[in-house]
Amino acid sequence: MNIDKAGLGHRTIPKNYFFQMALIVVIWQIGESLAHLAAVPVPGSIAGMLLLLFLLHSGLLDLSSIKRGADWFLAEMLLFFVPAVLVVLDHPEFLGWTGLKILGVIVCGTFVVMTCTALTIEICFRLMPKNERGSHVHV
Repeated sequence: MNIDKAGLGHRTIPKNYFFQMALIVVIWQIGESLAHLAAVPVPGSIAGMLLLLFLLHSGLLDLSSIKRGADWFLAEMLLFFVPAVLVVLDHPEFLGWTGLKILGVIVCGTFVVMTCTALTIEICFRLMPKNERGSHVHV
């Protein structure tokens, strides 16, 4: 049994990809069940993510317990978008004018979000005292 910084005891979880991926899926399914049982208008995946955040923040689950599994999910994220691409086959109108409009909204929305984020960071950086500006940069 390992003791973490907060003094809470926890068992070491195997660093096996499949075990860690299964743990992430189990937490997701618990979130789905909790959202369904509570009848809240929140997707179960969000409830699972909040549960995972709680477990990590409280020290009941160590980041190394899910890191390899999460890294695999992120590396193979393209596989999760295949169903979205298959929708285009069912809705050929996305290949025409409707698709161009949707693409325009996506590109413009992305540009607006990136611009607002950059301006917010610039404003915050300028409001920061000069002696603190360099201390927050980690390379």
